[in-house]
Amino acid sequence: MRIDIITCLPDLFEGPLTQSIVKRSMDKGLVELEIHNLRDYSTNKHQNVDDYAFGGGAGMVLMIEPIDKCITGLKEKRDYDEVIYLTPDGETYNQSIANQLSLKENFIFLCGHYKGVDQRVRDHLVTKEISIGDYVLSGGELAAMVLADSLIRLVPGVLNDETSALSDSFQDNLLAPPVYTRPAEYKGWKIPEILTSGHEAKIEAWRNEQALKRTEERRPDLLG
Repeated sequence: MRIDIITCLPDLFEGPLTQSIVKRSMDKGLVELEIHNLRDYSTNKHQNVDDYAFGGGAGMVLMIEPIDKCITGLKEKRDYDEVIYLTPDGETYNQSIANQLSLKENFIFLCGHYKGVDQRVRDHLVTKEISIGDYVLSGGELAAMVLADSLIRLVPGVLNDETSALSDSFQDNLLAPPVYTRPAEYKGWKIPEILTSGHEAKIEAWRNEQALKRTEERRPDLLG
């Protein structure tokens, strides 16, 4: 998988995308991730990438020309499956979308900022718009990090135990069941006896039961 992220704040990505699973995936050669500074594609000496909106109104808007130059330059080097714009009014992201996208290989993520991007970017250059929730961030950078992390962990070979991702919350529209580890008793708080029974079928049945119970209590909407 290759992910190219277009942003006017590239330094924001230095920490989150150079640690943990994301870093290991790149070290293994399973994922390529590149950050592109939108200001490098500015057409003036001050490296401006935003301007006032036609018709007036508060806030600045990212201009179409530097975005188009960046996306066009990237597309000259390879084909992309999706050009994704991170925006609060996009399709609300969930595990099902993550699973579908993880089957693809090459992505461009465009991070919005200020009041967003010139609408012509959305009309002609973007193939998919995604929101990570019904709230507004200062920019699309944090959303891009969330999207990248959720996709990268689904790439075969990234997780040491590939079955781990299959048991995550929201797979099969269920929340994950409770999990426990050593010690089996702490301050008088004991783990369920079934987990130390060694009976795999009964343990799996208990986990399914607990996943359904937790989903019914916390997210009944997932059960339709």
